[in-house]
Amino acid sequence: MVLGCVDSRVPPELVFDQGLGDLLTVRSAGEVLDEAVLGSIAYGVLELAVPLIVVLGHQGCGAVAAAVHADEGVELADHIGFLADRIRPAIDHRLEGEARVDAAVTENVRQVRDLLLTEPDLAVRIADGRLAVIGARYELTSQRVHEVS
Repeated sequence: MVLGCVDSRVPPELVFDQGLGDLLTVRSAGEVLDEAVLGSIAYGVLELAVPLIVVLGHQGCGAVAAAVHADEGVELADHIGFLADRIRPAIDHRLEGEARVDAAVTENVRQVRDLLLTEPDLAVRIADGRLAVIGARYELTSQRVHEVS
């Protein structure tokens, strides 16, 4: 299963060279978790026995950039503000400009991965080795994916 962003430049099937029906994908701007996303992930794990969840962030994520801009005082529409509020803890205030956005993309992946690792519905399967959850990042410029530790 891939939890990825809604960005059309990052279709999981193409990123991982898979065909239609080969991946269970859940897409949310900035990989933001809400009840619908968590329910979709739980369905894949509990009902379909998915053994791996990849939280896939990407270079140049607009949702993360919006969160950074909101954190700097830009006003956002309510629903986009919801996304920004969820991403905001990933922002490193020691950085500026594009470096801040870029670092927030990676940190957001870590934080979403870590939240999934503590989800009660998933924890038992993680503990007994039936499920792994990893973070990864797709680079638009090189079209490469690397694991986020």
